[in-house]
Amino acid sequence: MDITSNCSNPSVDGPDDYFTGAARIDPLFDARDEARAAAASVTFEPGARTAWHTHPLGQRLIVTSGCGLVQREGGDIERIRAGDVVWFPPGEKHWHGATPESAMTHIAIQEEQDGEAVTWLDHVTDEEYPKSDS
Repeated sequence: MDITSNCSNPSVDGPDDYFTGAARIDPLFDARDEARAAAASVTFEPGARTAWHTHPLGQRLIVTSGCGLVQREGGDIERIRAGDVVWFPPGEKHWHGATPESAMTHIAIQEEQDGEAVTWLDHVTDEEYPKSDS
C-alpha cells in the first residue's frame, strides 16, 4: 500500500503550449510499474480551455465543480456540470475547459501507451470557442 499526501504534489500552471487562459493542474497519481493510468485535477478559470488533443487509450473526465464545455471534432460544443462523467474514446480529437463566465474543475484520467498519454494539437481558437454561456 502507498498513501500519497495531498501536499506532496505541487500545483503547476497549465502550460501555454497546451492551454489557453488560466488553468491549474494538481497531479493526483502517475502511471507506474504495470499500471498505465494517471490522473490530475485540473481547474480552468472562466474562458480557459485545453488545446485540441487525443489520447491513445481514451480519457475520462469527472467534473467536480463548476460548469464547463467539451467538444469532439465535428461535434457540437456541450455543457458539463459537477457530477457529470465524460468519456473520450481512444484517438478522438477533442478539447475541454470552462465556460466564458464560470470556472470548472475536473479530474482527468488517462492511460499511457508506449509511455505516451496525450498528443497535443492546435489551440482552440477564439472563433471556435463560444463568446458567452448562452
